[in-house]
Amino acid sequence: MLVLRCIMGDLRGGRRLLQSFLHVQKTSVSTPSLTSESQHVRLLHRLRLPVLTQSSFLSQGQNSSVRSARMKLRTRAAVTLLFGGGLLAVWWFVDSEKQQRRRQQRVEQLQRVALGQGNFSLLDHRGQRRTKKDFLGSWVLLYFGFTHCPDICPDELDKLSAVVAALDRDTSLPPVQPIFITVDPERDDVPALARYVKDFHPRLVALTGTPEEVKEAGRDYRVYASPGPKDEDGDYIVDHTILIYLVSPDGLFLDYYNRMKNQEQIAESVRHHINTHVLQSAALTLN
Repeated sequence: MLVLRCIMGDLRGGRRLLQSFLHVQKTSVSTPSLTSESQHVRLLHRLRLPVLTQSSFLSQGQNSSVRSARMKLRTRAAVTLLFGGGLLAVWWFVDSEKQQRRRQQRVEQLQRVALGQGNFSLLDHRGQRRTKKDFLGSWVLLYFGFTHCPDICPDELDKLSAVVAALDRDTSLPPVQPIFITVDPERDDVPALARYVKDFHPRLVALTGTPEEVKEAGRDYRVYASPGPKDEDGDYIVDHTILIYLVSPDGLFLDYYNRMKNQEQIAESVRHHINTHVLQSAALTLN
């Protein structure tokens, strides 16, 4: 349509040019007073119309080409973004599936280790006799240590307490029970534990007992504990396993966390185990 308009404009301009030329011819015959220079000026003035029309047509064509190029560029950018987003979504899905398989394999391997299959009977920091059966139905984070530990045990119990507090803020999760079992029953009696637990999570339960009772509880989780030599004041350090154990509501050992795991990583792992356990329980109920 634009080209047709321009062609029609050129035809009309040409007709006017022809008429002007004939008029100039007549005028030059009938009016000798007009000089040839004036005729040339008028003729050139009339000749500008088609030139202007052609320039306008070229300008509009250039603008149309620019708009077309911009549209193509935007289309390519949109296609690139969609393609890249699709690749990213596929990578995320494959990576999630891989991580899920790794976690499942880890759980199966840990279950074959058969830790925490036995029972314990110990005194808590209030002097009450507690057994493993008392904690069935609850998720448990368990740590073995001793109250005279200078730094590692307090740091690990601080981390454990922070994990429990973080999980408490998630109202969709059941409460997690923190438990501390001493590996130094000679010094960690009931009063010593009662003083010690005040520095950590308010739900923390500390347990002690006779050397045989404590050793049996540690053996069930394959905990290594060996008192070192005493100094001149009779003080000593106990070398022991430094792990936080996760126990399911069924009383089964599910996972463990060493010192390299921070509180965010542990909380995320516990959250995953809880959600997986809920889904598996729901599937068994439906079946």
